[in-house]
Amino acid sequence: MINVLGQVMLYVNNQDEAVKFWTEKLGFTVIGEEDSGQGMRWIEVAPKNSAQTSIVLHDKQFIANMEPELNLGTPSLMFYSDDVEKLYSDLANKNVTLGEMVNLPSGKIFNFADDEGNYFAVMEKK
Repeated sequence: MINVLGQVMLYVNNQDEAVKFWTEKLGFTVIGEEDSGQGMRWIEVAPKNSAQTSIVLHDKQFIANMEPELNLGTPSLMFYSDDVEKLYSDLANKNVTLGEMVNLPSGKIFNFADDEGNYFAVMEKK
């Protein structure tokens, strides 16, 4: 029986730049890094303090060469925040590409893009 989503694989063009984005702009922390010594490298990042799910950054081209049939598209991820307005302001100050803040019956929501143009969403969850 599955009881938690452990990791999400995110295939990126530049792992080092992706790590900088997730750690410096989003405040995530690196919780693991592996290098096979044969080109296979991955870095695991997660929100600080109690994240059950992490993001594993893989080199898109390396994976495409290794597993040509694998879907390397960006997953549609929804993050939660206690204070989306503060997060929105913080990300704007760090020059992160942001979508419009939208008020839904379930709460406020906005999307943002990483430095490679992959979009993700954040929803207010109190």
